[in-house]
Amino acid sequence: MRLPHTLPTIPAYLLTLLIAFAAAQLFVWVHVPLPWLTGPLLITGMLSVMQLPVVSLVRMRNLAQWAMGSALGMYFSSEIVELLSQLWWAVGLSVIFSIALGLLSAQFITWCNRGNSSFSSPAQLRSTAYYAGAIGAASEMSILSERSHARTDLVAASHSLRLMLVTLCVPFIVALLERELPAVNTTSMPLALSFKPSGFAIFALLTGAGVVLFQWFKQPNPWFLGPFTASVIIALGDLQLSAMPTGVSSAAQLVIGISLGVRFNRQFLKSAPRWALSIALLSLCLITLCAGFAWLLWQSLDLDYTSLLLATAPGGIVEMSITAKIFALSVPVVTSFQVTRLIAVLLLAEPLYRWIYSSDSRVNGR
Repeated sequence: MRLPHTLPTIPAYLLTLLIAFAAAQLFVWVHVPLPWLTGPLLITGMLSVMQLPVVSLVRMRNLAQWAMGSALGMYFSSEIVELLSQLWWAVGLSVIFSIALGLLSAQFITWCNRGNSSFSSPAQLRSTAYYAGAIGAASEMSILSERSHARTDLVAASHSLRLMLVTLCVPFIVALLERELPAVNTTSMPLALSFKPSGFAIFALLTGAGVVLFQWFKQPNPWFLGPFTASVIIALGDLQLSAMPTGVSSAAQLVIGISLGVRFNRQFLKSAPRWALSIALLSLCLITLCAGFAWLLWQSLDLDYTSLLLATAPGGIVEMSITAKIFALSVPVVTSFQVTRLIAVLLLAEPLYRWIYSSDSRVNGR
């Protein structure tokens, strides 16, 4: 039986922040990788499954994404852009690999859930599995799946579960590899800037304009990609306005961790245990396959393996870029691979579905 949310939204969110902060401090103390992200994610996920009133506010997550997008864009320079221009073939291969993985994932999910009574028809199972298996663009896949009469609740929950597992597992792998592999100069660190209130005000206005512009053109994830793009332009123009205030990165990670954790609930685990198990197994397999693909790229590129691992990982742009930032890896490489994959999946997901499942599309009146 679900416990009622007796607290108003703001007090409940403040309590959630306090609990998440305590978890982050505990993870810092025990030296867990990415403590400000993984600690809040894990504790809020556990409390959400226990049906306790943990809360995430959309506006706070938007601000956190703005902060991370703005900070990560500072890592770009003319030298980095020149390096990325030489990696076009690797980025292209990564996109093809991700799309292929998404199609295989759909087949795996469909096979694991054959005969599942939670679906009204085999066509609904196939459409739900297709959009749940897509690598990247989690929130957008839920919107696209609705047009195909898929179960949008399972699509959203599947991406949330995969993202949570990737965010929890990959940083541990990176931390282990960083101890075992020789250090490599990733040329990813931005110029050492100091915080200047007047410069930061201008920086905030410019990156905020990026959010407005991306929202105006209805681009995906405007609160991250908008300020990220504006920050890249500022960095390429060598406009050394200001550094981000101290502590903003940790606070943003905490808020993002909460927003990931509260997506989980007991109802999903109880109503679709077979589905949840197939997504969990698939997520672990995807991490392994992407790690292998990153190793193949590593053989041909003069880059560190851990950056390529994050660049090809089946996680979100924000979470993988944060990991690269914390471990002082090549943030531009990671974000460039992830952003390109996001755009490709958004553009190709629906046309591929129509082509592969043309009979389902006709049945659904498309």
